Amino acid sequence: MKILVLMTGILLYLMSCGQAKRADDRGYIVKVGETAPDFTVGETGGKAYRLSDLRGKIVMLQFTASWCSVCRTEMPFIENEIWQEKKNEDLVVIGIDRDEPLETVLKFKKDMAVTYPLALDPGAEIFGLFALTEAGVTRNVIIDRSGKIIFLTRLFDRQEFDQMKKIIFTELATK
Repeated sequence: MKILVLMTGILLYLMSCGQAKRADDRGYIVKVGETAPDFTVGETGGKAYRLSDLRGKIVMLQFTASWCSVCRTEMPFIENEIWQEKKNEDLVVIGIDRDEPLETVLKFKKDMAVTYPLALDPGAEIFGLFALTEAGVTRNVIIDRSGKIIFLTRLFDRQEFDQMKKIIFTELATK
């Protein structure tokens, strides 16, 4: 019995070490310069497509949830300073709501008065392609026209937000 418990403990430790080694200090398991993992986006309005279908555009994935106070702080900045400024260019902003039902996400979208699309992420499966699922939700992943990750944020910091915005705007200016 002791051996079984010991072996189980060692196995769990090794499994957690493997994931921890892959994660950076902010919980990301992807890195700038890598191709973004592909997945199916299921927007709250029913539209579905693959992330890879957006090649040729600059994509901003905003991981969010209605219960996340930092997300609620950040969303108006995304709406007003990025989406409204550049929505008519080759920019796609998708708020990916972590593991909440459609009704909650629709209410959240209305409460936050955002016009960029929100998508569902049942079971946080999409989130888990980018970061450790036990890591906090507030994140932005910026993807260039070729599908490569060019910027990653964690939480909301005005200086980092402005840096992200500059990178997005520079990429949009480059054809």
